[in-house]
Amino acid sequence: MPAHSGILTVIERAARKAGAKLRRDFNEVQHLQVSRKGPADFVSKADLAAERTIYDELLKARPDWGFLFEEAGEIEGAPGKPRFIIDPLDGTSNFLHGIPHFAISIAVEELLTGDRREVTTALVYNPITDESFWAEKGRGAWLQDQRLRVSARRDLADALIATGIPFMGHGDMAEWVRIFGAIAPNVAGIRRFGAASLDLAWVAAGRYDGYWESKLQPWDVAAGMLLVREAGGFVTDFRGGERCIERSEFLAANDVLHSKLHKLVAGALR
Repeated sequence: MPAHSGILTVIERAARKAGAKLRRDFNEVQHLQVSRKGPADFVSKADLAAERTIYDELLKARPDWGFLFEEAGEIEGAPGKPRFIIDPLDGTSNFLHGIPHFAISIAVEELLTGDRREVTTALVYNPITDESFWAEKGRGAWLQDQRLRVSARRDLADALIATGIPFMGHGDMAEWVRIFGAIAPNVAGIRRFGAASLDLAWVAAGRYDGYWESKLQPWDVAAGMLLVREAGGFVTDFRGGERCIERSEFLAANDVLHSKLHKLVAGALR
C-alpha cells in the first residue's frame, strides 16, 4: 500500500473525527432534532455538526483552500488554490430512519489550466463499518490497505447494478423508468441503497458491477467518481461523454459492462 499523502492524512483524520460523532448520534437517532429543508429532504443537527467538524479540521490544515459543502454552499479560497468538495452525511434519510448505510464524502479538486478542474484526491468513509475508501490520481483506489479493482464480470446477466430512485421533489421519474425498463430485464439484479458516494465506492470495490443515476450534485459524486476511475472503471454521462457533472448524469462500470449499459441507456433515451 502506498503511504498516505499529507492531504489524504488530513482528510481521513477529519472524516474519522466527524464519523465518531455521527456514530454517537446514530445510536440516539430517535432523539435528534430534525428540521425540514425541502420536500422530503431533511437535515439534522448531526449533519450540520459533522460539516462543522470537517470544516474546522480542514481549515486548520489548509487555511487558504476553498470549500464546496452541501449545506453551507461555497466558500472561496485564495486564487488558484484547490478546494474541498464535501458531503458530511450522504444518506441522511437512511441515517434518520436508523438504517446503517451512510457515508462522509470528501474530495480535493485542483484548478488546472484555464478554468478546468480535476479531482485528485478522494475519501468515502462509512462510520458504521469503519470502511475508508480512498484514492489519489495515478496511485490507485484502496479500501484501507487493500487495492481495489472494479468487477471483472463481462455479462450483463451476471451483473448487479446500483441506482438511485427519484422521489418527492427529486429526479426525473419518467427518464428513470425508461432506463430501468431497459436495464432490468438484462441484469442479475438492481439495488437502491440510498447513498451515491457508497454506490460508487462499491463499484470501485467490485461489489456492484455497475451504477447509474442522474440529478446528483458534485458533493454526492466527486469522491466516488475518482474511486471508480482509479480502480480501473469508467464513469461517463448517459451519452458516453465526460460531462457528468454538467449534465448531472452518471454511468459507471468496467469497460465491457459500461459499453453494454451505455447502449441500453442510450436506446432508452432516444
